[in-house]
Amino acid sequence: MLKGFRQFLMRGNVIDLAVAVVIGGAFGAVVKALVEDLLTPLIAAIAGKKDFSALAFEVNGSKFPIGDFINAVIAFLMIGAAVYFFVVVPVNAFMARMRRGETPPDPTTKKCPECLSEIPIAARRCAFCTSTLPAGPPR
Repeated sequence: MLKGFRQFLMRGNVIDLAVAVVIGGAFGAVVKALVEDLLTPLIAAIAGKKDFSALAFEVNGSKFPIGDFINAVIAFLMIGAAVYFFVVVPVNAFMARMRRGETPPDPTTKKCPECLSEIPIAARRCAFCTSTLPAGPPR
Protein backbone atom coordinates (compact mmCIF):
# COMPACT_ATOMS: atom_id res chain seq x y z
CA MET A 1 0.00 0.00 0.00
CA LEU A 2 2.77 2.47 0.89
CA LYS A 3 4.72 1.42 -2.18
CA GLY A 4 1.79 2.40 -4.41
CA PHE A 5 1.43 5.73 -2.61
CA ARG A 6 5.14 6.42 -3.08
CA GLN A 7 4.89 5.58 -6.80
CA PHE A 8 1.90 7.92 -7.08
CA LEU A 9 3.83 10.78 -5.47
CA MET A 10 6.94 10.19 -7.54
CA ARG A 11 5.15 10.29 -10.89
CA GLY A 12 6.25 13.33 -12.82
CA ASN A 13 2.81 14.89 -13.25
CA VAL A 14 2.09 14.99 -9.48
CA ILE A 15 5.33 16.80 -8.77
CA ASP A 16 4.76 19.11 -11.75
CA LEU A 17 1.29 19.93 -10.42
CA ALA A 18 2.65 20.70 -6.95
CA VAL A 19 5.28 23.02 -8.41
CA ALA A 20 2.65 24.70 -10.60
CA VAL A 21 0.39 25.35 -7.60
CA VAL A 22 3.23 26.93 -5.60
CA ILE A 23 4.44 29.06 -8.51
CA GLY A 24 0.84 29.95 -9.39
CA GLY A 25 0.24 31.22 -5.86
CA ALA A 26 3.37 33.33 -5.94
CA PHE A 27 2.55 34.65 -9.40
CA GLY A 28 -1.00 35.43 -8.25
CA ALA A 29 0.46 37.69 -5.56
CA VAL A 30 2.60 39.48 -8.16
CA VAL A 31 -0.37 40.03 -10.48
CA LYS A 32 -2.56 41.18 -7.59
CA ALA A 33 0.09 43.71 -6.55
CA LEU A 34 0.40 44.91 -10.16
CA VAL A 35 -3.33 45.45 -10.42
CA GLU A 36 -3.83 47.02 -6.98
CA ASP A 37 -0.69 49.16 -6.88
CA LEU A 38 -0.32 50.26 -10.50
CA LEU A 39 -3.41 49.72 -12.62
CA THR A 40 -6.14 50.61 -10.10
CA PRO A 41 -4.53 53.98 -9.20
CA LEU A 42 -4.19 54.66 -12.93
CA ILE A 43 -7.92 54.07 -13.39
CA ALA A 44 -8.61 56.20 -10.30
CA ALA A 45 -6.58 59.03 -11.83
CA ILE A 46 -8.59 58.79 -15.05
CA ALA A 47 -12.07 58.07 -13.67
CA GLY A 48 -11.77 60.09 -10.47
CA LYS A 49 -12.77 57.15 -8.22
CA LYS A 50 -10.58 54.33 -6.94
CA ASP A 51 -13.37 52.32 -5.42
CA PHE A 52 -16.92 51.83 -6.68
CA SER A 53 -18.23 49.89 -3.65
CA ALA A 54 -20.49 52.77 -2.58
CA LEU A 55 -22.47 52.68 -5.85
CA ALA A 56 -26.02 51.45 -5.44
CA PHE A 57 -29.48 52.02 -6.80
CA GLU A 58 -32.93 51.46 -5.38
CA VAL A 59 -36.08 50.03 -6.96
CA ASN A 60 -39.35 49.99 -4.97
CA GLY A 61 -37.48 50.14 -1.67
CA SER A 62 -35.02 47.35 -2.58
CA LYS A 63 -31.38 48.42 -2.55
CA PHE A 64 -29.04 47.02 -5.23
CA PRO A 65 -25.39 47.55 -4.19
CA ILE A 66 -23.71 47.08 -7.59
CA GLY A 67 -20.42 48.74 -6.64
CA ASP A 68 -18.76 45.57 -5.36
CA PHE A 69 -19.76 43.77 -8.53
CA ILE A 70 -18.27 46.56 -10.65
CA ASN A 71 -15.06 46.40 -8.58
CA ALA A 72 -14.86 42.62 -9.10
CA VAL A 73 -15.44 42.92 -12.86
CA ILE A 74 -12.79 45.65 -13.19
CA ALA A 75 -10.30 43.62 -11.12
CA PHE A 76 -11.00 40.52 -13.25
CA LEU A 77 -10.50 42.43 -16.49
CA MET A 78 -7.30 44.06 -15.24
CA ILE A 79 -5.87 40.75 -13.99
CA GLY A 80 -6.78 39.07 -17.28
CA ALA A 81 -5.16 41.87 -19.27
CA ALA A 82 -2.05 41.83 -17.08
CA VAL A 83 -1.64 38.07 -17.45
CA TYR A 84 -2.23 38.27 -21.20
CA PHE A 85 0.11 41.18 -21.95
CA PHE A 86 2.85 40.38 -19.43
CA VAL A 87 2.87 36.55 -19.64
CA VAL A 88 1.01 35.09 -22.63
CA VAL A 89 2.28 37.46 -25.31
CA PRO A 90 5.97 37.27 -24.24
CA VAL A 91 5.87 33.47 -23.85
CA ASN A 92 4.22 33.06 -27.27
CA ALA A 93 6.86 35.32 -28.83
CA PHE A 94 9.64 33.37 -27.11
CA MET A 95 8.20 30.02 -28.26
CA ALA A 96 7.84 31.30 -31.83
CA ARG A 97 11.47 32.43 -31.77
CA MET A 98 12.54 29.01 -30.49
CA ARG A 99 10.63 27.22 -33.29
CA ARG A 100 11.84 29.54 -36.04
CA GLY A 101 14.39 27.10 -37.49
CA GLU A 102 12.29 23.93 -37.20
CA THR A 103 10.68 22.33 -40.24
CA PRO A 104 6.97 21.62 -39.94
CA PRO A 105 6.05 17.95 -39.42
CA ASP A 106 4.95 15.89 -42.41
CA PRO A 107 1.16 15.85 -42.84
CA THR A 108 -0.68 12.74 -41.68
CA THR A 109 -3.94 13.45 -43.51
CA LYS A 110 -5.09 14.64 -46.91
CA LYS A 111 -8.40 15.88 -48.32
CA CYS A 112 -10.60 13.62 -50.40
CA PRO A 113 -10.95 15.23 -53.85
CA GLU A 114 -14.64 14.26 -54.00
CA CYS A 115 -16.12 15.09 -50.58
CA LEU A 116 -13.22 17.17 -49.12
CA SER A 117 -13.18 15.19 -45.85
CA GLU A 118 -9.91 14.57 -43.99
CA ILE A 119 -8.56 11.05 -44.53
CA PRO A 120 -5.24 9.31 -43.70
CA ILE A 121 -2.45 10.02 -46.17
CA ALA A 122 -2.03 6.31 -47.07
CA ALA A 123 -5.75 5.68 -47.69
CA ARG A 124 -6.71 4.31 -51.11
CA ARG A 125 -10.46 4.77 -50.64
CA CYS A 126 -12.36 7.53 -48.81
CA ALA A 127 -14.13 6.26 -45.70
CA PHE A 128 -16.89 8.85 -46.12
CA CYS A 129 -17.81 8.83 -49.82
CA THR A 130 -16.00 5.57 -50.80
CA SER A 131 -14.39 7.15 -53.86
CA THR A 132 -11.11 5.65 -55.06
CA LEU A 133 -8.16 7.90 -54.32
CA PRO A 134 -4.84 8.37 -56.07
CA ALA A 135 -2.04 6.33 -54.50
CA GLY A 136 -0.49 7.74 -51.33
CA PRO A 137 3.20 8.14 -50.66
CA PRO A 138 5.39 5.08 -51.34
CA ARG A 139 5.94 2.77 -48.41
